[in-house]
Formats: sequence, structure tokens, C-alpha cells
Amino acid sequence: MTDKTILIIGTYDTKNDELEYMAERIHSQGGGVLTMDVSVLGDPQQATDISKHQVAKAGGSSIQAAIDSGDENVAMQIMAQGAVAIVSQRFRAGEFDGVVILGGSMGTDLALDTCQALPMGVPKYIVSTVSFSHMIPAERLSADIQMILWAGGLYGLNSICKSSLSQAAGAVLGAARAVEAPSSERPMVGMTSLGSSCLSYMKALKPALEERGYDLVVFHSTGMGGMAYENLALQKQFVCVMDFCLQEVCNYMAGSVIHSGANRLTSAGAAGIPQIVAPGSVDLLDFPGWQNVQAMYPDRPAHEHNRLIHCLVSTPEERRGHAQEFVSRLSKATAPVHFIMPRQGIEEWDREGNDLHEPEGLGAFTNEIESLLPNGSVQLSSLDTHINDDLFVETALRVFDEWVAQGIVPKAK
Repeated sequence: MTDKTILIIGTYDTKNDELEYMAERIHSQGGGVLTMDVSVLGDPQQATDISKHQVAKAGGSSIQAAIDSGDENVAMQIMAQGAVAIVSQRFRAGEFDGVVILGGSMGTDLALDTCQALPMGVPKYIVSTVSFSHMIPAERLSADIQMILWAGGLYGLNSICKSSLSQAAGAVLGAARAVEAPSSERPMVGMTSLGSSCLSYMKALKPALEERGYDLVVFHSTGMGGMAYENLALQKQFVCVMDFCLQEVCNYMAGSVIHSGANRLTSAGAAGIPQIVAPGSVDLLDFPGWQNVQAMYPDRPAHEHNRLIHCLVSTPEERRGHAQEFVSRLSKATAPVHFIMPRQGIEEWDREGNDLHEPEGLGAFTNEIESLLPNGSVQLSSLDTHINDDLFVETALRVFDEWVAQGIVPKAK
């Protein structure tokens, strides 16, 4: 008897030994295995539980059509579409508890799509020769994905690649056994923020919302956090969101790699989730510490947050563009939106007297927001306060309580 079953996916025609080795490692720890072949040209040494022909058919095509295309990218996309369809169906049927996928760049491309087809809380491991590579854009990553470098694994088994494969096998089985999947016992409110040295409203809002019977889930808006937030919003996991830190949109517009994809600030609106929104930290553009942006923009005020993140202060013109983009995205929402504009500052370092205080830029953003709002779908509260002051928290709670009283936000039991 096995307690958890792991789906193993890979090209069994070229990586049979490596995939079988992972299966043996999982079996040795008492786990069960379900196997899926996503090969195109060759055949596995032994039949897999899900054949390449089943995968291609689920992708709306066939192995012969994939071969006849004469294009390895076209062929692998057929297999990726089929893998996504089968993984979704088999998981809903309860046939496996976690997935581990092995591949080079081709297999990783398929693996990323496959992992995004599974909900948060399902263990997802990718063993790849390109793990953590800059060629993988942020929007391709699942919110809770795990990756390990397939070191020394380009061709054949050896002691180095066995180390990676065995770790992945143990990790995915252990995760499937230990995971506590997200609960729906208390209605969830999603919130975005940065660390409390920059944005501190969550310290007051968390206990206040919990007293009201809600579970507050706070996401760190440094790329992957915003992506997790957007993914859960699309799945309608939240009854309301407090999207108070929007600088991932600004980073995306500036071309920084620290972003959450093109759909940031859209998913909750598309899913019909009420949104209370504020422009936390939109004065800052985040760049990775290894990119010497201060040398590129020597005349801009900057903040070296740590060795990973360096921040530049955005210009008044950039901030007007940010305001226009925020309103454009929020105006497409299918549920109520309330924008709170704290006129005295939007992160701790921009308070009067602090290093990044820049009243011209804040004024440009505030004036643009106030000229565009309120409109038909987005309401505005413009406050003579800072985002980290009590009045901001009180206003957010007032809007939330009004929406609960009106039935816009479901009342907690």
C-alpha cells in the first residue's frame, strides 16, 4: 500500500533511465508512481501509464502529425497541450498527489504549462537543465513551483545527476505527505504589500479583519508574490482584495524583470471580486541588484534596499503614465472598485523629511488620479494622510464594512 502517488512526466524515449531512477527512489520511500510519456520520435523501454499517443490526442492532434510538422517546437507544443489536459483531468479524478517533471529546455517549456494547470497546494517539482535561468519569464512560473538544477544531466545517469534526481523524488513525495492545502473554512481577503519597514498597514488590518471572521492573506509584491495573488484571484479564492502595493505594474512598464506578468491588477476585476486599491510604493521602480541601474540613471534618487533589490524613484511623467494605466485596468473590473489616494505619501521612505520624499512626483501622480477618478466603475477617497497612518487603515475598513453591509462582500459566519 502507498499513501501518496506522484505523477512523473518526461520524454521516455531519451530519458528512460533517469525517469525510472526517480520512480525507483519514490517507490523505495513507500510512494506510488503514475508515469506519462511526452516523447515524439521514439518509444519507451516499457509502456508508461499514460502513453505519448494519449497525450497527443488530448492535445487535439496525433504523434504522426507532430512528426510530420518537421518542427520540434510545434511538436512539443502539441504534447504540452495534451499534458495540460490530461494532468487537469487526472488530478480532478484524484489519481495523483504531486508531480515531478524532467527535461532540458524543451521539457521545461512543457513542464511550466503543466504546473500552471494545477492549483496552489499541489506539489510541483521541475528537474531541469535550465532551472532558475533568466530565459524563464516570471509569468510562466506557477506561484508555488519548485525547481532544482539537473546538474550533469544532459545525457545519461551519473553520480552528480543522481543527486538532483533523488532530491527531487524525495522532495515531491515528502511535500505530498506534508502539505496542508489552502482551507476554505474562513472567507479569504487578499492583500498586497512590501515589508513593514516600507508599508505597515497590514499590522493593523490583519487583526481587524480576523476579528470580523476573515482570513487575511498578504502577498509580497516583488514579482512572484503578485503572481500568486493574481493566480488565486483568477481562481476566485478571495471574497475581497486590498491591493495596496502596485509597483509590480510600474516595474513591468519600466522593463524590469521584477514583475508579475502582463495581467497584474486585472485578475480580481475579471473574476468579479470587489477591490479596495491604493498606490503603495508606486514611486519606486525595482531592479535586480546585479543590474547597475544607478550608473544608467545617475541623476535619479535611489534606494539600495539590499543586495537583491535596488530602487529608483520614478519621474513625474512616469507617474502620470502609471496613474493612467491603473485606472485603465481597474475600469474593466466587473465588481466594485474603491481607490484610496493618500496625498501625504505612499511608502515610508517618501515621508516629508525622509530620503525619498519627492513632492513633485507625488503631486503629479495624485493630480492625475484625481482628474481621472471617480468614474463610472471606480470610486475615489482622497485623504490628507500617509499610507502608513491610522486614517488610511480606518478608511479601508470603512469601505470594507460598507460592502459587507450591502452584501457586496459576503458576511463571515
